[in-house]
Amino acid sequence: MKSDLAVAWAKDNIQVNAVLPGWFVTDLTRGIPDADPERYDNINRRIPTGRWGEPSELGGAAVFLASQASNYVTGAVLAVDGGYSAA
Repeated sequence: MKSDLAVAWAKDNIQVNAVLPGWFVTDLTRGIPDADPERYDNINRRIPTGRWGEPSELGGAAVFLASQASNYVTGAVLAVDGGYSAA
């Protein structure tokens, strides 16, 4: 769907992109280390940076995609996941 919109709207200079967040420390995930330590360890082993992201670390991707610096970027998925999707 995203790429269909990116292609359809490109002629109108409308970019369609997505930010793909990985594992982030939030109110919903903060309890995982204590509630399910095995799951937490499995996730951490798969993250090349060795840590979960902080919500503030998503801002740079959003600012980039909202700025003129990304005017020629469309149909892209920007993974902000500490390398999780590359592992």
